[in-house]
Amino acid sequence: MAGVKPPLQEHKMELTEKQMQVLQRLFEAGFRPIAIPPYETAMCLRRGECAAVLAPVENGGLRVLAPASFLVDGKFGVRVKRGDREVFVFKKQELEATPERLKELEAFTNELAEFLAMQNV
Repeated sequence: MAGVKPPLQEHKMELTEKQMQVLQRLFEAGFRPIAIPPYETAMCLRRGECAAVLAPVENGGLRVLAPASFLVDGKFGVRVKRGDREVFVFKKQELEATPERLKELEAFTNELAEFLAMQNV
């Protein structure tokens, strides 16, 4: 049929050997790949209810594209202040930023940063 476009094909990201090694270490540490709207074509990792969006860089490494956050009903939440409290929000859904969640997010962020720093060694 002329003029009919084929369905979108799954986006495949070409990774270098160095990037694959970093991802392997992250997987061994319990990080898992996840598709997060609107970042379906990016490299998203989660552990527990925390997630981050990564992007490849020219030197063959990886960098954080979007700061780590909590998943809100499976979607990437944004941390905001609501009066005197903090919450993670996706559209109209909120997740309280409890001290336990903030501690989990900090540990997730720090460990991810350590793995990404090791790629330059």
